[in-house]
Amino acid sequence: MRGFQPYIAHSLEQSRQLGHLPPLDLLLLDLDLPDGNGLDLLDDPAMPAHEHAVIVTGSPTVESAIQAVSRPVYDYLLKPLCPAQFDALLAQSAAAHARAQDGTSQHGMVGGCEAMQQVYRDIERVATSNVSVLVCGDSGTGKELVARALHARSGRRGAFVAVNAGAVSPELLASHLFGHERGSFTGANYRHAGYFEQANGGTLFLDEITEMTPALQVYLLRVLEAGTLTRVGGSEPIGIDVRIVAATNRDPLVAMEAGALREDLYYRLADYTMCLPPLRERGDDVVLLARHFLEQLNFRHGTGRRLADGSERVLLRHAWPGNVRELRSAIQRAYLASDGQQVRVWPAQRRMRPALDDADSVIFTVGTSYAEIEREMLARTLARFDNDRTRAAQALGVSVRTIHNQLARLKRSTEAR
Repeated sequence: MRGFQPYIAHSLEQSRQLGHLPPLDLLLLDLDLPDGNGLDLLDDPAMPAHEHAVIVTGSPTVESAIQAVSRPVYDYLLKPLCPAQFDALLAQSAAAHARAQDGTSQHGMVGGCEAMQQVYRDIERVATSNVSVLVCGDSGTGKELVARALHARSGRRGAFVAVNAGAVSPELLASHLFGHERGSFTGANYRHAGYFEQANGGTLFLDEITEMTPALQVYLLRVLEAGTLTRVGGSEPIGIDVRIVAATNRDPLVAMEAGALREDLYYRLADYTMCLPPLRERGDDVVLLARHFLEQLNFRHGTGRRLADGSERVLLRHAWPGNVRELRSAIQRAYLASDGQQVRVWPAQRRMRPALDDADSVIFTVGTSYAEIEREMLARTLARFDNDRTRAAQALGVSVRTIHNQLARLKRSTEAR
């Protein structure tokens, strides 16, 4: 059907015997197999590489749905599949295969511009090595997709574990990363294995690495250098074998200058650096991605909608400050608002920042350090908004946590003088 060659396995063990096959365009996984859970195959290096994985189950549970969402799973479907669903699924895979053949789709990412071709080459170049990789790029450009691709191609037998350092409070991040012993602090009622132990033998993705406190950066560096860690409240060193992929949406050199990233940690994380281009610099990729997201929605809802005339011109004119994440949201919003077969895309109008009058203008002379510029702009912006950190963060285009971290660094710097 549609030119596909099917391969069938009735158990985990039989599935692992298919490792000699070339990369698969589509992997259908049942959750209830005689010898285990089909989700276990997603991180199994004995399995052939695959472009899309789809869960198909007759016994859906909230737990399995949550597990699927946290993994690189294309969709979660219920048995029995009707013929139209199955045909739509094959059509999606055929379209993805065609993009892969013309070089516009690889590793679960879509893009044919030269910058994305370089990203694909970088993934193939370093995936099988054990070097740490630092992925730089604006928010929404796909840094976690790169990390997952590196893990999938690495051959490492352990799990892929992702943690956003900016989404966990500094007081709890150490426990989350390195684990803790029972009774080590209030509320520690049991021993906890942290993300490093969970990723042992696999890959740990550390997103927003510049949001980690300097003290925690020191301990992270020690763990990476020694290959061992000690749980919070513990005394016994635990050996680990973890490949690190870190990411930041800031220029790492500027972050070092501002004190947000330790220089020694940077050099330990950046054995190899990859830079993801913003969507506004990717040319026609915006149209490829829009069609890709629309294909996914058509499959999920059993429809055959297409972009309305003129939508591609609108897509190409928009700057997409939210990058691929913003584009995905715009396509979904347009799809839901559409009553017919044509989907007309109108990017959301972004709220303009308050205009600054002459009194708010700041001029810096050549030679002013990044740290001084950052400190001055932070102080003036907070003053402009009556010390409202939320509004200041919105005006500066950063998170409120970043504002808190910068103020804490400035305080420490002042006290050290």
